[in-house]
Amino acid sequence: MEYVLRTVEERGVRFVRLWFTDVLGQLKSFAISPAELESAFEEGMQFDGSAIDGFSRIQESDVLARPDASTFEILPWDGKDAASARMFCDLTTLDNSPFAGDPRQVLRRNLHAARDLGYSFFVAPEIEFFYFESADPSQPPRPLDSGSYFDLTTADVASDLRRRTIQHLESMGIPVEYSFHEDSPSQHEIDLRYTDALSMADNVMTLRLVVRETAMEQGVHATFMPKPMAGVQGSGMHTHLSLFQDEQNAFHDPDQPYLLSKTGQAFVAGLLRHAAEITAVTNQLVNSYKRLIIGTEAPSQISWARNHRAALVRVPVTKAGKEDSVRIEYRSPDSACNPYLVYSLLLAAGLKGIAEGYDLPDEASSFFDRSPQERAKAGIDDLPQSLAEALDAMEGSDLVRETLGDHIFEWFLRNKRAEWSDYKAQVTPFELARYLPTW
Repeated sequence: MEYVLRTVEERGVRFVRLWFTDVLGQLKSFAISPAELESAFEEGMQFDGSAIDGFSRIQESDVLARPDASTFEILPWDGKDAASARMFCDLTTLDNSPFAGDPRQVLRRNLHAARDLGYSFFVAPEIEFFYFESADPSQPPRPLDSGSYFDLTTADVASDLRRRTIQHLESMGIPVEYSFHEDSPSQHEIDLRYTDALSMADNVMTLRLVVRETAMEQGVHATFMPKPMAGVQGSGMHTHLSLFQDEQNAFHDPDQPYLLSKTGQAFVAGLLRHAAEITAVTNQLVNSYKRLIIGTEAPSQISWARNHRAALVRVPVTKAGKEDSVRIEYRSPDSACNPYLVYSLLLAAGLKGIAEGYDLPDEASSFFDRSPQERAKAGIDDLPQSLAEALDAMEGSDLVRETLGDHIFEWFLRNKRAEWSDYKAQVTPFELARYLPTW
């Protein structure tokens, strides 16, 4: 707090933007002047939670935004908002209890529960997105290039956008490990260096804003929509998971197959057993399920493997000399998810596997190209194939309800059931083209 107050004064910051996230992962904000900053730290800033969808009912509306001083950063936009800063907030009720509708508090609570068991949880996401000429939904998306994996050509006009985006991120203390052109036209990926799950969720929310702002400066639209174009790969957010106990990698054991410890095996088993239940949150849009289809690199089956990229869970082979860096990769989340809720559920599912001693099923590499009947006979189930199926699986899940809390669990189901109902009422161009001429 002392550092923030001093920096605001020394840098001439005119506005401090207080950030928080709604249940669906949309970033919300309001600004205060430096004169209000000390009061915000001591007492919180009161606002009407009923104005934010999914937060509060009118009769219990007021909540407090309490800024987290460790998240203070100067906003880097060229010229615009040069004298502005941001901090993420934890939301509480007026009696200072954690607010049940705040996704950041949900993740904080689950991390505290893991810490009570002696564990620390770290993540590293690979965030994919598209650049298009505009956001006009009446026109097909228009890519900026026709590049593919790792292309660096004169046709990659978005490389400068990526470079400026990374400069903005690093100026805000968010280290980038890799960035490159992805498989689809005008699709790009930025991989963030691993850190604790709460900091990373904040970083993901920041990255999505920075990507959009930087694109907007150049008159371009950036989107994290999972599947904006047919016939090409969609945008995922493959996430690498690490669990530490007493500063040691809890997933590593040199005496176990694949160097994956018994703890790591049970964690993977927990992810697999509860995968269907958490998919509505890892893939929360109707559009998300246009990405999770057979024949693409996105997972469609509940399975694990070391090298096959269609697996839901991978245990990547470690580099020589770094055998103790064993980690787990969970591949279904897409870039439109709420990272606070997703990281909470991945942690809870894995810890459930450890607590209950789940057995890890056989590696499934040889079954990806088999028929559905053969996969089912081998005990390999499919992920939910639609938002409706995912919501059905979530609704019966004690694990998801306990992890998210009743408030978010029930609101999320209501909101997403309504989204599915709206989608079912639409007549799509596919239906018109296929049926109108002949039926």
